[in-house]
Amino acid sequence: MGFLVRWFVAFVLLAITFNPTELNFVRWASTSWDDQTSLVVLFGLVLLVVYVVFLTAVLRGIGALGVVLVLAVIAALVWVLLDIGWLSIENPGVLTWVAILALSIVLAVGMYWGILWRRISGQIEVDDDEDA
Repeated sequence: MGFLVRWFVAFVLLAITFNPTELNFVRWASTSWDDQTSLVVLFGLVLLVVYVVFLTAVLRGIGALGVVLVLAVIAALVWVLLDIGWLSIENPGVLTWVAILALSIVLAVGMYWGILWRRISGQIEVDDDEDA
């Protein structure tokens, strides 16, 4: 259940930032910049902070190589879905949602990896930050 919660939060974060509909931060910010600059900056900074938290956790969890590997697996899956005809490159909106889904899976895997690794290996990870 923990993975699904992390995936859902990551998906919502990415979808709030940008999606093919009119309801997203990027479109709102571009149309509201002149009238509501302070709100655009505030919400942009809040999104930036959340992204920094997510990306820090992901890079600590699976590292850059892990991100590349998870993206490669997802890209191969998308390729298979395109090849068998379940997805089409004719609709850019669908491909945008697929990209959001793929990136949210990467974020969720990165956030959940430490928990999963401890369950699989039975090991406890200890940070050596106390010596610093």
